[in-house]
Amino acid sequence: MIAPTALFALDTLLTDEEREIRSTVRRVCDREIRPHVAGWFEDGELPARELARTLGSVGVLGMHLDGYGCAGMGAVSYGLACLELEAADSGLRSLVSVQGSLAMYAIWKYGSEEQKQEWLPAMAAGERIGCFGLTEPDFGSDPGGMRATAKREGGDWVLNGTKMWITNGSVSDVAVVWARTDEGVRGFLVPAGAPGFTVNDVKHKISLRASVTSELVLDGVRLPGEAMLPGARGLSGPLGCLNEARFGIVFGSMGAALDCLETAIAYAGDREVFARPLASFQLTQEKLADMALELGKGLLLAVHLGRLKEAGTITPEQVSAGKLNNVREALEIARKCRTLLGASGVTLEYPVIRHSVNLESVLTYEGTSEIHALVLGKALTGIGAFS
Repeated sequence: MIAPTALFALDTLLTDEEREIRSTVRRVCDREIRPHVAGWFEDGELPARELARTLGSVGVLGMHLDGYGCAGMGAVSYGLACLELEAADSGLRSLVSVQGSLAMYAIWKYGSEEQKQEWLPAMAAGERIGCFGLTEPDFGSDPGGMRATAKREGGDWVLNGTKMWITNGSVSDVAVVWARTDEGVRGFLVPAGAPGFTVNDVKHKISLRASVTSELVLDGVRLPGEAMLPGARGLSGPLGCLNEARFGIVFGSMGAALDCLETAIAYAGDREVFARPLASFQLTQEKLADMALELGKGLLLAVHLGRLKEAGTITPEQVSAGKLNNVREALEIARKCRTLLGASGVTLEYPVIRHSVNLESVLTYEGTSEIHALVLGKALTGIGAFS
């Protein structure tokens, strides 16, 4: 028997440092996450603050950013960390993605030096948590329709509006909130506890249960002028952040798929059906072979996109291709693995159904599969199918 990734000799494409980072994150997940995550999922909770400090101690938070206490690692190293985090649970990788690739990246890319010094070192250490307020109840795929507003009153800004489906919302110390102003869309740093700023957790989720998901309500929230991110103007600001987060999903989704496939292979070897191991049947082996192929292709795509990102040549369309393909194939792998586990596959004794329902959310957030397909369609035809 060989590991699914060995079919593609994936490790030969990685440096010693990248393999060590992957192993470090895997050890943290094995020790701190896997023994508890099924219970967190069942209870619909996540000890986000404790986990943030743990992840900060090993340099995972904002690890692809330079300076301000961040590790400054390459894109492939960051991607491999996302792979191992999502192999544990998509909710854990979401916490890290929102912290590092959305909230921290927005401050790092568009913030003033004072904002960077105030927030980034503590966020990299996991001592402070951030969230990213772009999506609204009526505007997800169409962020240009946002209704949240920020209006000047003297030297201050006054924010009004509602943001929805915000990961880390109720455990955050700061929210990066995007709002419409007279000079276009701008970003603002809204500290937790600001008068008029309330956060309500989303309940009754079936997917991403081991993740904090919230609604942000801004009712006359008054902020000083220096709360605005000076380097971001227009939708290119938040969309640039989303592209960073999507890259992590290209790797992360393959982590969920790998965990499902390894679980299914082990189960099929142990489970006896008609006095034979389930793994000995031709239909089982065909399923496993097909899934290993799609996993391997997805991992090769992820590493290739990582190298392009490190070279500074990656395009948004290429990130869309990676997100569309890898999440779609990861979800199909999870569903197929569930069939091999039979009734056991729908219990939390095994991680497969948890990965499967989590991936339903991953298929939607950071751009739905339909939107990414249309991004690729425009790239191929030169014709935009939506405004």
